[in-house]
Amino acid sequence: MITAFVLIKTDASRIPESAQEISELEGISEVYSVTGEWDLIAVARVSRHDELADVIADRLSKVQGVVSTTTQISFRAYSQHDLDAAFSLGLGH
Repeated sequence: MITAFVLIKTDASRIPESAQEISELEGISEVYSVTGEWDLIAVARVSRHDELADVIADRLSKVQGVVSTTTQISFRAYSQHDLDAAFSLGLGH
């Protein structure tokens, strides 16, 4: 599974509507409204890299109100369980 975090700037008058539309797209698992430079962060989860283009460029970026996006593709997930295991092995010291 490939996970990407999509940082989204939207038209301020359409943040809730854009978030709702993005959350309904196939390949988007979560959408958050956030503080700071970006208006929304969406989490895309796909099985192949080329599917990211379908989800982000072909669908998400065409949602009304989306002004721009920046995508960060994750390399590895560190769950709390993984972090606890690393510290118990002495890797965090």
